[in-house]
Amino acid sequence: MKRIDDTDSPAGSDLASASFLREGDCRRRGLWPVAGVDEVGRGPLAGPVVAAAVVLDPDRIPEGLTDSKRLTPARREVLYAFILDSAAVSVASVPARIIDSINIRQATLAAMTRALRGLPVRPVHAFIDGNDCPPDAPCTTEAVIKGDLTVASIAAASIVAKVTRDRLMARLCRQFPAYGFSSHAGYGTPGHLEAIAAHGPSPFHRMSFAPMRLE
Repeated sequence: MKRIDDTDSPAGSDLASASFLREGDCRRRGLWPVAGVDEVGRGPLAGPVVAAAVVLDPDRIPEGLTDSKRLTPARREVLYAFILDSAAVSVASVPARIIDSINIRQATLAAMTRALRGLPVRPVHAFIDGNDCPPDAPCTTEAVIKGDLTVASIAAASIVAKVTRDRLMARLCRQFPAYGFSSHAGYGTPGHLEAIAAHGPSPFHRMSFAPMRLE
């Protein structure tokens, strides 16, 4: 693995990193390119669901890839920049209004499919985080539960999706500061729920999610 600048590593950065073993095995069997896919934003009350697909360069794999939630924001930014510089990357999002019309599962699968189709190289196989694979993917797929902890390309995708979505929510926060999107990214924190009660939902809230949903 290629080591990148570790000066922004958080305390405890000796956590086990995701490995390139699955991708390497595919490559030895002639299956290449291989992508990793992950999403961020299934659970929030507001904002899009974002999926990323990443094909890592076997000669430039960043050290310390893991589930984005286990990394500090500073560390995520360092890895995000390296991934974009060294790998083939595609990101896709589905907004709240579409989530409301087709449901969050279908929106997530649609975002994953679009991310795979948007890659600058066409993958022949993709590892998908979780237990649900997009049926319309442009390649064969394989679900890996907790793949963002064990599969390097999925971990890279989780970082790209997380940083992308957090930046989107920060921009929404500047438009609608009353909700504090930059601090909770749309999740149902007590402060966020209080803001919804006080101001009503914004145009970016998911009206099919409680507490906005009418029973």
